[in-house]
Amino acid sequence: MKPGIHPDYRPVLFHDTSADVFFLIGSTVETSRSHCHTDGQTYPYVALDVSSASHPVYTGQQRQTKVEGRIAGFNKRFAGFAPKP
Repeated sequence: MKPGIHPDYRPVLFHDTSADVFFLIGSTVETSRSHCHTDGQTYPYVALDVSSASHPVYTGQQRQTKVEGRIAGFNKRFAGFAPKP
């Protein structure tokens, strides 16, 4: 490897803010923030919106939508078109 051309590879603390989970992973990401981890050491810090701890594909949970409201609105809007018995 040529010296001086590769980014700095170091442990970085990633924080999934939606699940409030921390991951300590080796990375070359550039960040100006730092955070103290549970082991007492300070690491570069990156906040994430979604990770494997909160993504529905990995957790097996799907986000709930307002299906009941949509169906009720549809039935209310088209109630007059229903055939009369």
